[in-house]
Amino acid sequence: MEHHSEYKQYESKHAPTWCPGCGNFAIWTALKKALARLHIPPHKVLMVYGIGCSGNMANTIRAYGFHGLHGRAVPVAVGAKLANRDLTVLIAGGDGDGYGEGLNHFIQAIRGNVDVTYLVHNNSIYGLTTGQSSPTSRKGFKSKSTPAGIIETALNPIALALAANASFVARGFAGRLDELVDLMIAAIEHTGFSFVDMFQPCVTFNKLDTYGSYYDSVYSLADMGHRPTDRLTALAKALEQGKLPVGIFYQDAARPSYQAELPYLKQSLMRTRSHDRDLKRLMREFI
Repeated sequence: MEHHSEYKQYESKHAPTWCPGCGNFAIWTALKKALARLHIPPHKVLMVYGIGCSGNMANTIRAYGFHGLHGRAVPVAVGAKLANRDLTVLIAGGDGDGYGEGLNHFIQAIRGNVDVTYLVHNNSIYGLTTGQSSPTSRKGFKSKSTPAGIIETALNPIALALAANASFVARGFAGRLDELVDLMIAAIEHTGFSFVDMFQPCVTFNKLDTYGSYYDSVYSLADMGHRPTDRLTALAKALEQGKLPVGIFYQDAARPSYQAELPYLKQSLMRTRSHDRDLKRLMREFI
């Protein structure tokens, strides 16, 4: 009951406008469940959103929110965390937003290891603009922008993050809600830059990467006894063909965060203490 009441704190009066069956519904639910289980009050959470279907979540979670420019959600989140380290800062973006225009910001955030959590809704398509191929669309995928099939190879975000030496790398699937909640909790609790790529089926525009195809392909790393402290083994798992492992690929809990490296960032740069002010004189100037 305690978790239920805390979950309700994150409920908004606005409902999402995603297509029925969209994988974003499960991600939205998992995020609220994760925050409730961590007992983080809404006023201590900042959600930064990129442009895309994932950004539709901006009005449907009761927390601080900032809707950034296309591909620019990560630097906004980094700036917010450096200014106010007391906030739990999360980024919700898509594969087109984050792995396309925002790819450089992704790599630089990994290098800095700033203490934010990056949740990528990966549906391998630009859904908001009604069905163009994205950086994670597999070779040959036919879409409105590639009617003869895409000629580029798909980006592997897990392998990329591991090669860039990210301190927390995980992958989830919208069809496995409980596992997704656990991954989000682990990511938020991690000190440093935590990255969770999430398979999010687009039921309207991507008829290739469906719930059924993912259920046939995904398997749990934890069930296979994977040790997330071995980066080379994690990279080998990320490069597997055919089957799709989900779970925590790699975590370096000993690596210091960006804030820990700089003494002046060990406390918030902004003053959050409120002071009473008499506004009567100011108001008289406008009345």
